[in-house]
Amino acid sequence: MQQRPLGRSGLAVSRLALGTMTWGRDTDADDAAAQLKSFLDAGGNLIDTADVYGDGDAESVIGSLLGTLVPREELLIATKAGLRPGGERRRDNSRGHLLRTLDASLRRLGTDYVDLFQVHCYDPQTPLEETLAALDHAVASGRVRYIGLSNFSGWQTAQAAVWQAAWPGRAPVVAAQVEYSLLERGVEREVLPACEALGLGVLPWSPLGRGVLTGKYRHGRPADSRAVSPHFERFVVTYLEPRCSSIVEAVATAANGLGVSPLEVALAWIRDRPGVTAPILGARTAGQLLGALQVERMVLPEEITTALDDVSALEVGYPERDG
Repeated sequence: MQQRPLGRSGLAVSRLALGTMTWGRDTDADDAAAQLKSFLDAGGNLIDTADVYGDGDAESVIGSLLGTLVPREELLIATKAGLRPGGERRRDNSRGHLLRTLDASLRRLGTDYVDLFQVHCYDPQTPLEETLAALDHAVASGRVRYIGLSNFSGWQTAQAAVWQAAWPGRAPVVAAQVEYSLLERGVEREVLPACEALGLGVLPWSPLGRGVLTGKYRHGRPADSRAVSPHFERFVVTYLEPRCSSIVEAVATAANGLGVSPLEVALAWIRDRPGVTAPILGARTAGQLLGALQVERMVLPEEITTALDDVSALEVGYPERDG
């Protein structure tokens, strides 16, 4: 698998990343091991998780595979913090919470550092300087190699990145993890331009439109799909509407003409978007992941890329498109 630099950092990552949102809940330890082995065999090296995935179980599963399935130094681990599983304060980017959850993540992962530590979302109740100072401390202490943001808007991303670049010795923000796919191109308005201007690598989550771009929902909701899962039903139904259906049909038509799967077409499109470093693949089974990894050998013809751009085009106006 080809590698790309993560933003303006020296960290080289595989151009596909492995997501673990279902690990420890819908994906058991054996299937997680099979997924990781397939990913590593394909040349992948970046795995993404979070302290809230499976209430910490996803990190524990990863920790159980380190040393047995893969040496720690051969795997790049990205995790996130800043969300609380319940209570009145859902978002918490305070110094105490971030550093406390980082230590808990390290214990579950069975390692003394993570390669990329990301703030899971913007917290309006915590001064941004406090959050970023906590990240600086995490890097200075050796527990974190690089820092990133997740689900920040354009201005929030720019504010954080500029703050870190304004003073020597602060840890630079090198990555932005955002939802991005043919069904969700909102980040093209301001987040992607901010990342390009400030040197952040983009890590798209849900690059297959929460599974909808695979075409599995074209004729209903399969009994084993996320659309009928109590954990993920609300996550999927957002994209089961007419506009999204027309995009899915365009992807299916392109796939039929190329003799590949809709999954490969949608994934190749997002993988090769300007500014994208590595889409994050989330699979429930090893078989699903193997199908997605076939995209490595594929390059979309320019005319198909243009057609998909057109059918999924984002409506923009002032000030993104002036005049």
